[in-house]
Amino acid sequence: MRKISILVPESAVLASVNDPRLIFTTANQFLEAEGKPAAFHVQLVGLTREVKLHDNLFTVHTDATIDEVEQTDMVFVPALAGDMLNALEVNKGLLPWIVKQYENGAEVVSLCVGAFLLASTGLMNGRRCSTHWLAANDFRVMFPEIELVDDKIITEDQGLYSSGGASSYWNLLLHLVEKYVDRGMAIKIAKYFAIDIERNSQASFMIFNGQKGHEDDAVKKAQEFIEKNFEEKITLDLLADMFAIGRRSLERRFKKATNNTVMEYIQRVKMEAAKKRFETSRKNITEVMYDVGYTDNKAFRSTFKKVTGLSPIAYKNKYNRSALF
Repeated sequence: MRKISILVPESAVLASVNDPRLIFTTANQFLEAEGKPAAFHVQLVGLTREVKLHDNLFTVHTDATIDEVEQTDMVFVPALAGDMLNALEVNKGLLPWIVKQYENGAEVVSLCVGAFLLASTGLMNGRRCSTHWLAANDFRVMFPEIELVDDKIITEDQGLYSSGGASSYWNLLLHLVEKYVDRGMAIKIAKYFAIDIERNSQASFMIFNGQKGHEDDAVKKAQEFIEKNFEEKITLDLLADMFAIGRRSLERRFKKATNNTVMEYIQRVKMEAAKKRFETSRKNITEVMYDVGYTDNKAFRSTFKKVTGLSPIAYKNKYNRSALF
């Protein structure tokens, strides 16, 4: 039987504590109904026996403290709410225990922005990680030594797992059920909880707001120009001349400040504008393509799918109610 320890940090999001407990205990119930032994032993584990969450609205009674758990097979790190720096500070006592369990052979799984707590252990340095797309910029600033893959639902690297944002972690939970029971059980769980079992990207949910949390004024001005004039043809040379910065210097500074090249940024701004038009208007694909400054239908469709994970028509059908009638 696989030992599962679900951490209950202070500031934890209650759902991301209860949902893994629920999915693995439900798998046990299904197995036992088939006359098979349970596959998982599930415990809630914390720094204390009682943890208050969501401004003391809820109290979680843990099954054990970390001092009482010498060995486990899998550690779950739930999402954290509120100010992230404060949440990391009040839960730093969990970090040595997580590292110890991993070094002793346990796998470690972060859910949504629980990736910040997992990243704080240092275990993810040099590895790939997912988290909620909205927290991607902050994560990159705080943990530059980690490769953030912000469009992915699931990443797995040598026994370290992470998931995309919010309900995306259900797909990681299904992945683990399939891995440690079988595909049939994962499908049964997916049907029971009405989960899309094959979802592997959170790209279609992402909203690009631009990365302006930096101090490079010239880059900010370039960003603002792009966002106001995205319908026009904008080149790196045009921006370099406009702001009297060398071409290579602007590209380097832009990449450092925004984590995008100039052309990537232009594409993201254009695609965000296209998404909004698909969501709110009855315009067809060609009309939207021209609206955002594209003239090549193939290039537009290819870029749109690369950014959102969906074709333009699939995106419009998904988010525009009028497209269904």
